This record gives sequence, C-alpha cells and structure tokens, in this order.
Amino acid sequence: MRIGLVTILLASASGAAFAADIEAPSRIEAVTVHPDGAAVTRKAAIELPAGPSVVILRGLSPTIDPASIRVEGEADAPLVIGSVETRIAPGEARAAADERRLDDLRAERDRIAGQIEAAEGKRRAIEVYAKASPEKLSAEAKPLDVERWSAAWDAVGDGLARVIEQIRTLRASQRALEAEISALERGRPQPGPPGAPRRDVAIALEAGAPLKGALTIAYRVAGASWKPSYDVRLDTGGRDRKPSLEMVRRAQVTQRTGESWTDVALTVSTVRAARGVAAPDLPPLVVNLFDPTVVPEAARSARGKAASDAAQRLEAPAPSPRAMAAAPAAVPAVEQMAELDAGEFQSAFRVAGPVSVSADGAPRSVALGARRAEPTVTVKATPALDQTAYLEASFANAEDAPVLPGDAALHRDGVYVGRGRLGLVAPGDRIELGFGADDRVKIVRAPVKRKENEPGWIGNQKTEQREFKTSIRNLHDAPVRISVLDRMPISENSAVTIEALPGTPPTEKIVADKRGVMSWTWDYQPGEQKEIRMGYRMKWPADRDIVMDGIPLR
Repeated sequence: MRIGLVTILLASASGAAFAADIEAPSRIEAVTVHPDGAAVTRKAAIELPAGPSVVILRGLSPTIDPASIRVEGEADAPLVIGSVETRIAPGEARAAADERRLDDLRAERDRIAGQIEAAEGKRRAIEVYAKASPEKLSAEAKPLDVERWSAAWDAVGDGLARVIEQIRTLRASQRALEAEISALERGRPQPGPPGAPRRDVAIALEAGAPLKGALTIAYRVAGASWKPSYDVRLDTGGRDRKPSLEMVRRAQVTQRTGESWTDVALTVSTVRAARGVAAPDLPPLVVNLFDPTVVPEAARSARGKAASDAAQRLEAPAPSPRAMAAAPAAVPAVEQMAELDAGEFQSAFRVAGPVSVSADGAPRSVALGARRAEPTVTVKATPALDQTAYLEASFANAEDAPVLPGDAALHRDGVYVGRGRLGLVAPGDRIELGFGADDRVKIVRAPVKRKENEPGWIGNQKTEQREFKTSIRNLHDAPVRISVLDRMPISENSAVTIEALPGTPPTEKIVADKRGVMSWTWDYQPGEQKEIRMGYRMKWPADRDIVMDGIPLR
C-alpha cells in the first residue's frame, strides 16, 4: 500500500516537471532579402500557464539555418526563454481538394486525347475516300453517274469540314486543361517536391505565472535572392536647355523558401552573407628545380565575390483631393520608392508598404529609388571598327552607397533605344552608358596610303607604312562634343619597330590604360567638319613574318 502511494507521488512530481507542448500560430512580419538569401522575422502570440512549456512553430521553411535562429519576447508576467530546437517534420500533403481536382483534370485530358485520336483516324479515312476514283464510291463498285459526282464531292467536303472542326474544338479544350493543370502544379510551394520535409521550431519557455505575450523569431533561409535593374532616361536637351537624366533603381525579388511572404515589411540589402567573412590565407610560392620522381602537390586557391548596391529615395508630395478636383488636367501618378539606410559597409532599402512575394519563384519588382543628374553628353566613335557615331552620357554616382551590376533599360528623349549593362560603381565614381546611334554625326575613315618595301641587296629589313584619314562632321543645330578613338600597333618584340608618322596630335595619348589606343576629343559647332590624320611605319627582319592580332601579314 505504501509502495503504491509512493508511485503516485513520484508520478505526480514527475508530471509537474514535464513541459507542456503548445502549438502557437505565427506569421511572417518582416523579410530582409540579400543577393544570396533572406533574413525572416516571425511573430507568434502565446498564452502560457505557470511553469515550463514548449512552444512549437510548425511548417517553417526547410532551408532554415538552425544556427541563425534568435528568439526574443515580451509578456505581462516574468518569462524565461530556454533552449531552441529545430525538428524535421514530414512534408505537408497537398490539399485533398487540389489533389482530386488534378486527378479529374488529368483524366479529362486523357479522355480528350482519345477523342482527338479517333477524330484524326476519321479524318484520314475521309481523305482516303476523297482520293478514290468515282467507281470506288459506289456500293455496286460501278462508276458513278456524272450527275452524282457533285453529291459525292459535297459529302466528302462536309464530312471533312465537320471532323476538322471537331478536332479544333477538342484541341482547344486540351490546351485549356493543360493550362489549368500547369497552374495548379506551379502553385505548389517550392523548392522541394510534394512531401518534402519541413522544419518545426520548438522553444522552451518558463513562465513565472500564467501570462499572455508575444515571441519574435528571426532566422536566415536560403532559396531567396534579389538582383538590381535600372530604368535610365536621357533628355538630350537643346539650344535653350541642358541635358538631364533620371535613373530609377529597381529590385527583382524571387523566393522559393517554401514559406509564404504575404503583406510583409520588405527590405533589400546589399550584404552577401554567403560569400565569406575574411580574406583567404595566401601560402608561400615556392620555386625549385624540376624532379620527375616527385609528384607536385596541387595548389589551392580561394575565390571571393564582391558586390553592393545603393539607391536614394525620391520624395514627391501627393496632391490633396481638393487640388485634384480643381486641376484642369490629370495629375501623373508618382511611383513609391524605398527608403535608403546607408552605412559604411552596407546599404539597405526599406520598401514602402506591405509587400507579398510568391513562393513559386515568380519575380516581384519593387522600386528602390530614383536620382536626377546633369550628365555630360558626348558622341563617341571608333571608326576603325564601326563608322557609326554613338551617344554616351556620363554622370557621377552621387548616392551614399555603390551601385550593383545589373541590366538597364535605356530611353533617349522618350524613346526606348535598347538595353545596357551597369557595372559596379562606387560612391563618387562616374557611370557611363551608351544611348544608341547618333545619325546627325557623320564619320568616314579611309586609308590614304599603304607602302611596302621589300629588302634590297644591302638592307635586310622589310618595311610597311600605312596612313589613314578620318572625317567628322556635326550635322546637329547645336554644339556637340565628339570623341574619336583610333589605335596604332604596338610591338611585343624588340626586332619589330613601330614609329608614328606626322599627323594630328591626339588629345589623349593612352585611353583607359590601353597601349596604342588614342582619342581626339573636340567641341564641334553646328555644321563644323574636322579631319584626323594618323599613320605608322613598321620594320621587321626580312627573313621573318609578322602577325597583327594573330593574323599573318604577307
């Protein structure tokens, strides 16, 4: 009897020590998307009894980094947060209604496929009969009377028209079914297939008294990213106004984390969390005599990636309802921009308003900011390769953070001219973009002299001399700055000598640290024409051949 009483008391004491499992509903409130992942913030409301409890959040992303989970909370009574555990949970089964709908659609698709096959067979049979001679169409296998030929033709034609229309209708139904099936299949959360494991998070808590409160759970996930894109609009100006430029920065956000981001506070950050945190270790570089009996050890290398991005918020006051009612013309809509939070080593853009991003990988475009600038507009040409003149605009990156590489949609004077590419641009550096061909600048490059000297009895060298003339004319009705680039061969061998001939001195002897590449940049008045003359002489041993850009010169 005493043993039984002791057992009951031990069981009671043991039961009091066990923590109760409590499932808490939660929702994602904020997401910070990086180029290679995302940081998610969840909120969960809790109601706990006094003592230990375990709050479980079910069905979270399978790509959670368990080491990144951080939990904070607040309550109306003392609350202690203990350990955090992540558990692999079985994947959620597809909804029964969707499963049944998919099965029905696939069965209907198979039925229609059978009807199409039968109709195609009927069509082939009619076409065979149509190719038969008239006597084959008679039941008695006798030639048809001439007056019955027309009825036979009509019968074949009507039958063929009916079966073709039947096939067309069936194929249209088949396409509609395929589209609906594809939509249902794409709607399933990614990245894993149906039945893929998900994660549950179990949080150990201890309440000093019955309480109500809230938990904030932050963690990192893979399967999410963003990349920048840009809209750049150039107004080339005119006689009475200066050129102007507007660049709108956008982010293309995608995610396949398996979680739904619905009406979240979205931030995009330039920090790449997965690229490493320190420079690689550089081992000594050892040189020794070759020993064929020793197998060389493979060298190791480490690679790094670098990128960052920035944008500036464009403020624009919204018109009041009274002003809108009084305005005689429609007021253009203003695109809502993100708010920039720039630091010394990173930049983040808080997107205005709640944002939803589908979990199926479909991109969501959000505007980050816009900046107006007064660009330097130049017409640039490289007539040695292309005698077309191109309009280019350069302007300083006046943002507090760098610009990430990305594609840019380019517009000139309200007309789309093509797509360009922005590279990584640090704050204060200049951005250069091309804006298409300028047909009002005429450029012609032509050879004016080519002379080759074979070695004589005394000389033992070959000589080749080339001269070119480039004509440039400004057909605009306003002054234009035009930059023409050309090049002169450079020698990589002391036996080959190259000397420049007297000509038009370049304004820049070395362009972008490229040896032999020169430029002539001048301001041209309306209708003004100028000429550039350049040439060179090459000498090399008579018993050797030379190559220019890998092509032998004969």
